[in-house]
Amino acid sequence: MLQDEILMQRALFLAEASAGLASPNPTVGCVIARGSQILGEGAHAYDQLDHAEIVALKQAAAHGHDVRGATAYVTLEPCSHHGRTGPCADALIAAGIARCVVATADANPAVRGRGLARLRGAGIEVEVGISEARARRLNDAFALSITQHRPFVTLKAALSVDGRLAPPPASRTASEPFWLTGAEARAEVQQMRHRSDAILTGIGTVLADDPAMTDRTGLPRRRPLMRVVLDTQLRTPIAAKLVQSLQQNRQEDLCIFCGKTASPDRRARLENLGVKVTTVGGDGRLDLIEVLAHLHAARFLSVLVEAGSAVNAAFLQRDVVDAAVLFYSEIELGEGAVPFAEGTAGPFVLEERMRDVRKRAFGADVCVSGLLHDPWPRGSDFS
Repeated sequence: MLQDEILMQRALFLAEASAGLASPNPTVGCVIARGSQILGEGAHAYDQLDHAEIVALKQAAAHGHDVRGATAYVTLEPCSHHGRTGPCADALIAAGIARCVVATADANPAVRGRGLARLRGAGIEVEVGISEARARRLNDAFALSITQHRPFVTLKAALSVDGRLAPPPASRTASEPFWLTGAEARAEVQQMRHRSDAILTGIGTVLADDPAMTDRTGLPRRRPLMRVVLDTQLRTPIAAKLVQSLQQNRQEDLCIFCGKTASPDRRARLENLGVKVTTVGGDGRLDLIEVLAHLHAARFLSVLVEAGSAVNAAFLQRDVVDAAVLFYSEIELGEGAVPFAEGTAGPFVLEERMRDVRKRAFGADVCVSGLLHDPWPRGSDFS
């Protein structure tokens, strides 16, 4: 029904607006309505404990609304287990909800389908699948983390129209960024950073661009953005913006992954300035699987890779890029420019591997994005 679509879109809007507040839990929105009248609504914020369904029920009660016989619109299957809170499915049943419209079943194999079964067992009419694709994209990172035990990796790159990252190094000024894309595209990247738990780059980018790698949206987030640098020999300068920002009471953290031969003195100096330094293995280059395992253990669901040619290639070669977001400018850099990813066929071939491809314009720039791995397991559809 059109009304179901409209109210589910409202629930999805609430979920999207809570970006940065729910991780490491999934992002969920809920609307409780009788006909077209909204009785209560809400979204989950991790620090406030209550799941979206409970927020909506409490709001309805605060406004004096009786929700018996009403419909609940939820972007993710109501939970059926005890965690930090009780089961939301039981709360909906106790409240007298007559119908529950769910965008998607839960990706968690230990939970999937149980909440829906509990609702149906209590005589509640359940419908699943309205706006499913949009709901799943909201929680791709949660789905992959819970099933594959590593963060969801998004590779972002700003490229010339001929698929290059930057002019030849000899033509650039050291420690200064080179902007290919315009203000609109860069603003969208800030939104991507806000939705991410961590942002990752390599030492080559740190030395070439001296990036700050901050979330400049001004939007609230429940924990600092974790900035991650892959730096085998700990060459990150003490004067780098990434390091110095830790002394300026900024809302970001910094973790550097290094190799076993890195200087203990360099490590001590960085750690004294508040940098988290972690040693991982690998022959010459760091083991990306081990890096991702450390980030997963720290409960980071999502990692945004904003790096140079070598790091891009390493992630693609290990097949741990789950989504790609490629911003193309109108500038042409030519054959001598820095490639998108060393030793690979380039971004245009990568586009051919994408599914659920989306093309958008940001000012004069064009963004092509899509999935490389679908994080939702087979069998996660219920009717």
